Amino acid sequence: IITLSDLECDYINARSCCSKLNKWVVPEVIGHAVVTVLMLISLHWFIFLLNLPIATWNIYRFIMVPSGNMGVFDPTEIHNRGQLKSHMKEAMIKLGFHLLCFFMYLYRLVSKIV
Repeated sequence: IITLSDLECDYINARSCCSKLNKWVVPEVIGHAVVTVLMLISLHWFIFLLNLPIATWNIYRFIMVPSGNMGVFDPTEIHNRGQLKSHMKEAMIKLGFHLLCFFMYLYRLVSKIV
């Protein structure tokens, strides 16, 4: 979110912003897929169903990168067609989702300990 807002305010250029963001796409896809599969294996159905749409969206977004683009975030297209606003909105939704999951996991941990 901070990197995208820096790009929006012209504090950094599009190429450095996209290279910073693209290096985190693959670890995010792998990490979220692993967490989703672990929730399925451990039979935590609610958490699995909560994680499944986000994991599916991350994989879809990674697979559907057009050929010739730098990655999910492309410096030549990020200012076109409102992509900056949509990437910002997606980042805010993911932040809210991860905060919700953090407190849910924390609650589950404390309830298992007590």
